[in-house]
Amino acid sequence: MLPSFLAGLGLGLTLIIAIGAQNLFVLRQGLRREHVFAVAAVCAASDAALIALGVSGLGLALTALPWLVEVIRWAGALFLLGYGLLAARRAIRPSGHALAPSPETEPAPGSAGRAGTAVRSRLAPVLLTCLALTWLNPHVYLDTVFFLGLVASGHGEARWVFAAGAMLGSILWFFGLAFGARYLSRWLATPRAWRILDALIAVVMIALAVSLVLVP
Repeated sequence: MLPSFLAGLGLGLTLIIAIGAQNLFVLRQGLRREHVFAVAAVCAASDAALIALGVSGLGLALTALPWLVEVIRWAGALFLLGYGLLAARRAIRPSGHALAPSPETEPAPGSAGRAGTAVRSRLAPVLLTCLALTWLNPHVYLDTVFFLGLVASGHGEARWVFAAGAMLGSILWFFGLAFGARYLSRWLATPRAWRILDALIAVVMIALAVSLVLVP
């Protein structure tokens, strides 16, 4: 059982640790210290659900529904393009300070409008964006649902132990990335640094959108 668990943990981390739309979004929220726990929890829960679907055999079922994969591909491309353009606009025309208020940067009472403040996003739009970046990414169905599910099937009766290891990998990664991002805030505390980060996000998002369209 333990070898299957460790194999799932290793493969789960291998598949998830990459510069992608979802990870950049989690990183950005962690740097802003904005809805950090909720974002990490939604990403980890979504990944766990996708892993469970793959282990239960949905990955093989998707191969019989190519039209569904095509719909997800185009919807994901449009969403990534839109999000990338918004990030590009933030990079070109930043609106206020990027870092959300925190115990270190929150101004004293009566000092509204001073440097160090930021407009916090509401929870619902943040979580909807997080869900869209996860579930509208067709690559997640290839990697997490199909490939990981296929590898899990090779573990026979221990496939759910393998899945538990992969789920733990997702939990460790997303919570580590989200809460560990704050340690990078000292280097990203200036508007210029955030413009560079937003520019990087824009390039990655738009490149992913183009790749979804050009590489079926």
